[in-house]
Amino acid sequence: MGIEYVEATAERVVARMPVEGNTQPYGLLHGGASCVLAESIGSVGSAIHAGPGRIAVGIEINATHHRSATEGHVTGVATRAHGGRTLATYDIVITDDQDRRVCTARLTCMLRDAPGS
Repeated sequence: MGIEYVEATAERVVARMPVEGNTQPYGLLHGGASCVLAESIGSVGSAIHAGPGRIAVGIEINATHHRSATEGHVTGVATRAHGGRTLATYDIVITDDQDRRVCTARLTCMLRDAPGS
């Protein structure tokens, strides 16, 4: 997928992903690739929020694809909407190189004790 992390805290995670190599047959960024980016950055934020000895497991994701991207990179910004003891939810906005919104997603992760903890 070529995802590069730029920033990662429990409150906000930012990452970039190339469009090239992540397209569907018509040369457009694949919607599934946008979902992979969204779930990846939301899960990282959730894991940081959960803390040591705990894990984050995605339980729900939704995405709306607003426009296509055909070249360059897309950037995902995940912002924590809720951070509890058992659930963490992130709002994710994916934009193209011209800062146009490509996708809006929301991810909820269940937070659990790591196996063997």
